[in-house]
Amino acid sequence: MGGDNAPGCVIDGIKEFLADVPDADIRLFGPKAELENLLGADTLKSGRVQVVDAPDVITMHDEPMMAVRRKTASSLVMGLKDVAAQNAQAFVSAGSTGALFLGGMVTLRMLPGISRPALAAVLPGLNAPFMLLDCGANADCQPEYLKQFGLMGSVYMDRVMNVKEPKVGLVNIGAEEEKGSKLYKEAHQLMKAQKVYTFCGNVEARDIQLGDAQVVVADGFTGNVILKYAEGLSSALFKMIKTEIMSTTRGKLGGLMLKPAFSSVKTRMNKDEYGGAPLLGVNGCVVKAHGSSNAYAFRKALEQAVKMVRNDLVGTLRKGLEQINQTTEE
Repeated sequence: MGGDNAPGCVIDGIKEFLADVPDADIRLFGPKAELENLLGADTLKSGRVQVVDAPDVITMHDEPMMAVRRKTASSLVMGLKDVAAQNAQAFVSAGSTGALFLGGMVTLRMLPGISRPALAAVLPGLNAPFMLLDCGANADCQPEYLKQFGLMGSVYMDRVMNVKEPKVGLVNIGAEEEKGSKLYKEAHQLMKAQKVYTFCGNVEARDIQLGDAQVVVADGFTGNVILKYAEGLSSALFKMIKTEIMSTTRGKLGGLMLKPAFSSVKTRMNKDEYGGAPLLGVNGCVVKAHGSSNAYAFRKALEQAVKMVRNDLVGTLRKGLEQINQTTEE
């Protein structure tokens, strides 16, 4: 509950997910009668979906911390508590980002050695996908947070996306290490000094999608601006190309010949392919699906959660944190 298209797209996404992933079950939180009616008798009879009544709904207009404290019977709060109680291995929501961030910190707690969790989005790049974090959870950061974000992104790309020894870059206004604000200069030195993940230095915004870094680290304010700008630019470019193609007969003929290539590029640039943004750093697997998720995007978010569990992402992060703390002490 709480997403722009909830609960319909969630139900449809669950049905697609169940058909493709035979060895995973769903615990679904929300108004029980409404959800059971949308699921239908056949899905309920399968025994793979258990509906748990959660009458409260946290909306996008609620103040996040007050909503988490007061709306304890909401699908978001009850779902997080379900993971904390180990009734479920992962939680997926398209609801309020702020409520999920704060609820995750309060309910699941932080992994030892992590100061703040980060929203991490997998985005399309020229040669391969890359991860951008933080994408909006922490508008104000300290240098130590950025170093920790680098570790979390590196582990995720290795264990979930099968990118061996991913390179971690730091967003900045120049490639030289003395460039940028005090925050980014200090973060650069911390990331350069650690030995647990591969730090490849500063990455300018124009180079982010070219593929030199498979993990791109930024504070939440900067990361969110990059994310939203990239989404808007992609949409604008496709609209501009379509307008130009349709403006002349020659363009229409050329467009018809190039249609397969354009379709392929559009699929690669589709954010729905990557499901959502994992909330890394909390003691549990949590995925924030897009607020505007359709059924396909929600299904992909569920598949993303399954990969996180099967690859023991949280356990691997713990080990990486132990190593990074050891090298810091040495």
